[in-house]
Amino acid sequence: MNILMALSQLEVTGAEVYAVEIGEKLIDRGHNLYFVSDTLTKKNRGEYIPLAFNKRNIFQRVDQVIKLIKIIKKNKIDVVHAHSRASAWSTEIACKFTKTPFITTVHGMQHVSKHRKRKQPIGCGYAVCENIQKDLIETFDVVPSTIKVLRNGIDLTKFKISVPPKNSKKVISIIGRLSGPKADITYNLLSNSIDLDKYIVNIIGGKEIPERFNKFKDKVNFTGYIDNVYEYMANSDLIIGAGRVAMESLLMGRPTLAIGEAKEIGIIDVDTVSKALASNFGDVGDRTPHDFDWNFIKSEIENGVKLNQTPTEVIDLITENFNIDKIVDILEKTYQREWVRVNKYDIPVIMYHRVIKDLDTESGKHGTYVTIDQFRDHMEILKNGGYIPITFGDLANIPIHKRFEKKYVMLTFDDGYIDNYTYALPILKEFGFKAIIYLVSNRTYNKWDVDLTDEKTFKMMDLSMLEEMRDTGLIEFGGHTLSHPRLSELNDAQMKEEIFKDKEITENKLNIKLNSFAYPYGDLDDRAKKLVIEIGYPYAVSTDSGSYCLSDDLFQIRRIGIFPTITNFGYKRKIHGNYNFIKINREKKNKK
Repeated sequence: MNILMALSQLEVTGAEVYAVEIGEKLIDRGHNLYFVSDTLTKKNRGEYIPLAFNKRNIFQRVDQVIKLIKIIKKNKIDVVHAHSRASAWSTEIACKFTKTPFITTVHGMQHVSKHRKRKQPIGCGYAVCENIQKDLIETFDVVPSTIKVLRNGIDLTKFKISVPPKNSKKVISIIGRLSGPKADITYNLLSNSIDLDKYIVNIIGGKEIPERFNKFKDKVNFTGYIDNVYEYMANSDLIIGAGRVAMESLLMGRPTLAIGEAKEIGIIDVDTVSKALASNFGDVGDRTPHDFDWNFIKSEIENGVKLNQTPTEVIDLITENFNIDKIVDILEKTYQREWVRVNKYDIPVIMYHRVIKDLDTESGKHGTYVTIDQFRDHMEILKNGGYIPITFGDLANIPIHKRFEKKYVMLTFDDGYIDNYTYALPILKEFGFKAIIYLVSNRTYNKWDVDLTDEKTFKMMDLSMLEEMRDTGLIEFGGHTLSHPRLSELNDAQMKEEIFKDKEITENKLNIKLNSFAYPYGDLDDRAKKLVIEIGYPYAVSTDSGSYCLSDDLFQIRRIGIFPTITNFGYKRKIHGNYNFIKINREKKNKK
């Protein structure tokens, strides 16, 4: 994908660090990254395009939108991800004109005005902490479903537990910019809470030292912005900061005092870490006025410099919440889902059951079949339309941003009927097309239908047929339970037996690893999903449930059923890639 990151800033911020670091990970995964911002300080492999978002009168806003539209069109941008208020306003409008997916990450509290109260440029939104999410919902009436919490991602490989050298004095490092509220906090720390004669104090950050700080120059080490900030962290007995500073310090095991623009959390330990997470380590509070307790902070500093290391439980929690690879996984799927939503296209997953020759003897009463002639017509339509049938094994090896470069389609067959071997396989061989067949492992015929609905008996494939199909390289097999029950009607033990034993039998019988599972009748509940994940399936398919976007929920992938009443024109509609959008919208209308 071609991804545009939009920021507005005049110096280094946590938002820039976040955008650049996830950008680097996305580049590693094969995406192309572009950045637009007033400035961009962090080194990166993306293309930087200067754009003065901090100029905010109406004419400048219009100019920004015009330039963004040109940037989006010229670089064929697939998705725009905004990381600041100023950039979000302009990029949202540009995305509407260009019909480009728009995503935001909100890094701080939004300023309230009559205009902002009416409308927030969120799109598909993420907040970096719970306090921001709560404020957007309560203060700005943002729809809860459109704003989720997704932390600032951190590359965990950059950090290791450190023990500072023993110095003549304990070392305290305050990390953050020397402008705005952060400067006020640093000034008050130096004036009210830190004994500058007792400790070695580093002030890391700030392009220039504000005049009021000159009186501390003889007792404090002002470094400005530096590249080796982690060395200073490793050599510090106590780190003071908020946001990313606190997260990174904790990952290094350094005792950390969280104080940000909104509040003082104090030393981060098992008792305070939840409050710290919710407030982005002190940067985000609520709308009530807050007076900092500098005596409390002084006491916390005195206690903090005596600590050797952050508790392991806290480090583990930070690791779990801020793992950049997991966060990029979520973002990558979000980008794809929003692209799919805006373009109304995704890989169609087609569902067959049986392919028959004689309508009189083979059709049955349920109509879950197509004739040989229909099936051949369908394969001709796919071939002439340039479609490429793939399996879930193939899908796993196609990067998300490559999935729409070709016209992929997935052909699935449920149950494992003998006619899949007799009639479908020769046609698939003729066209060189792949398919996925879901096997009921403990049945030799359709006993579930015969017993419950007095259906005709139709045989399942035997082992020699399955082995021959496997060896063609065209057929991938999937799990479909032992006996084809409605899973939601089973107790926990029965459900586990049906899913676990089925996978074991089929994999051992055919000496293969199953990539996907199909819920019989498309019937599932949360228990079934959990078991499918637990046993190690990477994918699971349903029937008429699930999202329009395949990657939204890999364990409830919606399929498009094919039945004997379908015409060739109808088949073309169903494989087009937008059919699920039409069907889901129709389902919503019918519910009203």
